[in-house]
Amino acid sequence: MESMNEEDIRRIMRGRYTMVGSDAWAVAPTGVLSHGKPHPRYYGTYPRILGKYVREEQVLTLEDAIRRMTSFPAQRMGIFDRGLLREGMWADVVVFDPRKVMDRATFLEPHQFPEGILYVLVNGEIVVEDNQPTGNYPGNAAATWERKPSFRRFCSKS
Repeated sequence: MESMNEEDIRRIMRGRYTMVGSDAWAVAPTGVLSHGKPHPRYYGTYPRILGKYVREEQVLTLEDAIRRMTSFPAQRMGIFDRGLLREGMWADVVVFDPRKVMDRATFLEPHQFPEGILYVLVNGEIVVEDNQPTGNYPGNAAATWERKPSFRRFCSKS
C-alpha cells in the first residue's frame, strides 16, 4: 500500500527546503497506546530516512539528513531552544548506529521499534537505552503558539 513513487520521494527529499517530520502521535506496542494498526511511520519515519535514504541509497548525506530532522524544522517553526546541541538548549538527543539504523514497522506489524537506536534522551533524561524504552517520560509539548506569530496565522487558516 504505497501512495508515492520512490523516484518522487528521492527528488523531493533532495529539495533545498525539504524538512523531515511526522504527523504521528504517541503509540506503544503494549498498553492503552497499542490499539489498532497505525501507519508504520509512527515508529519508523526517522530511522527509514537514515537507513534507506542515507545509508543504502545515498540520497542525502548523514549530516544533511540530521539537519533536516532537527535544527531546520525547529528554526522554521520558531522553536529556537531545540534542534541543536548547545549549552542552554534542551537536551533532546538520539544516539544511533549509522551502520544498523533502520525502520522495522510494517503495515501488517506496525508496533515494532526500529533497529540501531542505542539511546534517546529527552530533556537530558534517558528514555531509550539499548533500543528499549526505560519508562521515563520527561518530555512536554513544544508549543510554538506563543513563540512565533506566523505559526499562529498558519494554524488558523482553514
